[in-house]
Amino acid sequence: MAAVFKKKIESESSGQVVNPWEVFVQDGEKIDYDKLIEKFGCQRIDLSLINRVQRLTCLQPHVFLRRGVFFAHRDFNEILDAYERGHKFYLYTGRGPSSEALHLGHLIPFLFTKYFQEAFKVPLVIQLTDDEKCMWKNLSVEESQRLARENAKDIIACGFDVTKTLIFSDFDYVGGAFYKNMVKVAKCVTLNKAKGIFGFSGEDHIGKLSFPAVQAVPSFPSSFPHLFPGMDNLRCLVPCAIDQDPYFRMTRDVAPRLGYSKPALIESSFFPALQGNNGKMSASDPNSAIYVTDTTEDIKNKIKRYALSGGKDTLEKQKSLGANLEVDISVKYLSFFLEDDFELEHIRKEYGEGRMQTGGVKNRLTEVLTQMVERHRKARAAITDEMVDAFMAVRPLPSMFE
Repeated sequence: MAAVFKKKIESESSGQVVNPWEVFVQDGEKIDYDKLIEKFGCQRIDLSLINRVQRLTCLQPHVFLRRGVFFAHRDFNEILDAYERGHKFYLYTGRGPSSEALHLGHLIPFLFTKYFQEAFKVPLVIQLTDDEKCMWKNLSVEESQRLARENAKDIIACGFDVTKTLIFSDFDYVGGAFYKNMVKVAKCVTLNKAKGIFGFSGEDHIGKLSFPAVQAVPSFPSSFPHLFPGMDNLRCLVPCAIDQDPYFRMTRDVAPRLGYSKPALIESSFFPALQGNNGKMSASDPNSAIYVTDTTEDIKNKIKRYALSGGKDTLEKQKSLGANLEVDISVKYLSFFLEDDFELEHIRKEYGEGRMQTGGVKNRLTEVLTQMVERHRKARAAITDEMVDAFMAVRPLPSMFE
């Protein structure tokens, strides 16, 4: 990450660093999402939007939506307006393959996107930015490509519909109509604008300067002529974490100049590290994260040893004062992955008022995550190279809008 950009964000947000490459706040603080909404210019998702999703889909909103994990948006209301008039849209999300296995934070956009695909019965493109990781993580081209295929197996294991989903690697796919759109976008973004949005400096290599156009153009249906022939006005909805917002602020700025619709966004908060809320779970620190490859014993030990507790340091204090739910990571993780709203509220009330101890909350979290990881592990084990090839094949999607 460019030092200039970090200093700029720190000065504007009191030590809060949020960009596509780093998420961090000072010790003792937590991410201020209200400040991010104000700074980025997006909107908070309110109850009326959530109720509207339920009415249009006839399904209970996903736990990530009803509990505010996905909390901000750009033009999501316009996507719903169009859908209500009978106009479809498509979904676009992605993954930068920098690690052998995914951790739980990596799964969040895919679990949510799967729900959206099923609820609205729409197609999906998933970009594997192996080129980005080759440039930012100093990986070889070959290693980036290998990790992309490995990560694709974890993504497919989330349960996507192969008849409605294209997964593509930038190294394999970029060319033709996709590359034409990249050039169009690149011509609309000056060097000064790129520096202002992304904080690039003279020390960054030119590959980094060229990459934002690559992440921008899956937002345009004309980048996929085999999927959306003659459908250049099809709207795109991008589920992503809010740290990706700078890419799409740029995209939304240039889209009208190219005659394209602006992509809409629905943006999530970060899945915190086990040690607390001052950053997001990181693949670079294995003890900050629960991986889909972790064993039951791994999960139990990580939660027991590293999950920051909001409980008091003695039983007497816990009973009299209760836990600080704002900092307790086990409660935070349960709010992501415990499906039962009533059980979650019961735990929050009992723990917060001192009638439940930290050990009991951590034990329940261990059960929930163990079941989840085991389900994923079994699904992932069933993914063959042939299945990956099927998802990544450049072909029409036969039941795209059925």
